[in-house]
Amino acid sequence: MSIRINTIIYEHPDKSSLFGPLSLSIANGEKTALIGNNGVGKSTLLKIVAGNLLPSAGEVQTNEISWFVPQHLGEYDSLTIAEVLKADKKLRAIELITEGSSDLSLYDELEDDWEIETKVRTALNEWGLKHLGFEQRLNELSGGEKTKVFLAGISIWQPAVIVLDEPTNHLDASGRSAVYKLIESSPATILMVSHDRTLLNSITKTIEMTRVGLEVFGGNYEFYRLQKENKVTALQSQLDERAKTLKQTQQKARELTEQRQRKESRGRSLGQSNSLPRIISGGLKSKAEQSTAKLMDTHQEKNAGLISDIQELRSQIQQNQVLRIDIGSPALHEGKLLIDAEALNYSYNDIHLWELPLSFQIRSGERIQLSGDNGTGKSTLIGLITGKMLPSSGSLILQEFNFLHLDQDYSMIRPARSVYEQLSGYNARNLEEHELKSLLIYSQFPKESWDRKCGNLSGGEKMKLALCCLSVLDQAPDMLILDEPSNNLDIQSLETLTASLNIYKGTMLVVSHDKAFIDGMKINKHIHLKRS
Repeated sequence: MSIRINTIIYEHPDKSSLFGPLSLSIANGEKTALIGNNGVGKSTLLKIVAGNLLPSAGEVQTNEISWFVPQHLGEYDSLTIAEVLKADKKLRAIELITEGSSDLSLYDELEDDWEIETKVRTALNEWGLKHLGFEQRLNELSGGEKTKVFLAGISIWQPAVIVLDEPTNHLDASGRSAVYKLIESSPATILMVSHDRTLLNSITKTIEMTRVGLEVFGGNYEFYRLQKENKVTALQSQLDERAKTLKQTQQKARELTEQRQRKESRGRSLGQSNSLPRIISGGLKSKAEQSTAKLMDTHQEKNAGLISDIQELRSQIQQNQVLRIDIGSPALHEGKLLIDAEALNYSYNDIHLWELPLSFQIRSGERIQLSGDNGTGKSTLIGLITGKMLPSSGSLILQEFNFLHLDQDYSMIRPARSVYEQLSGYNARNLEEHELKSLLIYSQFPKESWDRKCGNLSGGEKMKLALCCLSVLDQAPDMLILDEPSNNLDIQSLETLTASLNIYKGTMLVVSHDKAFIDGMKINKHIHLKRS
């Protein structure tokens, strides 16, 4: 079944516009990714397509069964697993029928779907959820388990249309791999939002959503990225040409001014020497002034147009170009031993956490991936490395070094502070106010955003502000600990994070299941964890 979006508009309850009008057609069986900056309305558009939300105007045409996997799962916490899977009424009908009920409405509810219990149990097992009961509520589950419950619904109902909003968030490597296989093998029409570049490169069509509408690219994310790079190159060429023309017209204006001044000087000399009758010299002077003034007006108008074009081109380049924020580098020399662990383990209730005790060293300048399935103790190891926890066995020698922990919520950002107050609080370099504000503007925080409370920032905005804070420290941290930092970021923000971290020359310890992000970090060492 295809998806047709016809001139839909969505307005907030206060009647302010979020987007629209938007029109789009997705062919039967086509797999399409929707990308764009945080806040443009991607998740809202998906909810409308899935039928979970009504547009303010326009319509979506898709008459077949659709299945929606949402990004924000907290609003479903009060539901049972059976309710999320839309199987609760059928399961209840079977239960009552087997108990002897003769209520004919139960058979109508069941719709001859006598295998529903088996289908639900099989689907949960496929996603590694066989330990869960049908009546368990979602608030008892982890983020990854909640996502997998929604994904299990696809196996149960085999929908013709699948709508996915960040389906790999909260999933470990095996969970992500299962999503990749699902999308690759499914015959359904799929529309998804994701920042997972491995997933985005597996689809056939990319659509970018911006404040001005939708732009369709006929390929996967890598194709889209190359098109954007070409666009930046073309814009830069136009900018260079406009700047060259502006320089020429400004030079011409200067020459006209000098020419006018020379003529006026000669006119005064002739008038004073009485070489020409006053009436003639006055007429010539007036005519020359009018001619010169007309030429000056023409050049000023042309200059104003060029300046406007240049400003617009620079704005477009900034929107399409990957932002790089220089967070500096520490003073430690490369190769210095920072951490030395030997036969390290941690115990919960006298049970060792790791199957094999950990022995490793971390040296200055290394870029390390800390990996392992959910529940293998990655957060515990970070707690040991940062000195917040003590090992139960083995030895852990921590040399003197400073670190900064960037988690997926960017909790170093204080919600009650304004954007400017947050940056000022980290200003150990004692930069002047105008320098801090210039940094904010460069980092895509316009003047009107400086008084916004940090609690109202998007994930991408928090990330950029966190990088700004690092850039104004008097000394960059010796070690950056990154705990799933790519979650909750749009594609552009993710590329900004990757580009900025690659400037940093200190030690990095990265926890991430995002393969493309890890590949971009130039990892040169791995620590893999397994539970006992």
